[in-house]
Amino acid sequence: MKNLLTIILVSFVGFTAMSQAGVCGQFHKKFCVLEGGKGEKWQYNAQSKSGLFNQGMVSKLRCVIYKGMDYRMSVCCETVLGDKINFKIFDARTNELLFDNNTAENTQMFEFQSSSTRQLIIEVVVPTGATEQDKHKAQDAACVGLLIEHKVTDRQGFSQY
Repeated sequence: MKNLLTIILVSFVGFTAMSQAGVCGQFHKKFCVLEGGKGEKWQYNAQSKSGLFNQGMVSKLRCVIYKGMDYRMSVCCETVLGDKINFKIFDARTNELLFDNNTAENTQMFEFQSSSTRQLIIEVVVPTGATEQDKHKAQDAACVGLLIEHKVTDRQGFSQY
């Protein structure tokens, strides 16, 4: 009986994890896509994530950025949450606030150039507000995507001869 209960519990936990991944799974790949101009060589970064967020939820993600690369980070949500998604970027070592979209006209996209290799903490906050009903998710929850893209920094100034 104890083994049967363990099997049921493990199956339930696995099913719950799979169903949550199924609900929002690759949301960032489908809905956070920004159209780049001709000649832009943005590449998908595997550190991108999607998740099911409750209203008022705060979640953090650690990512590594590399010297000599340009990065574009964008957030998107599945339903109208009253306000747009808030996000902040911190230096993981010093905890210095590097970017806050609340002070940048609530933009949902941020591009920057990395002068050194380092770790960042990206904090995503889903504000409270009304959501549309969906039969697969709780009424107060929505899918949120964080899309991270990168490309080699363009050479600037005089080229070497």
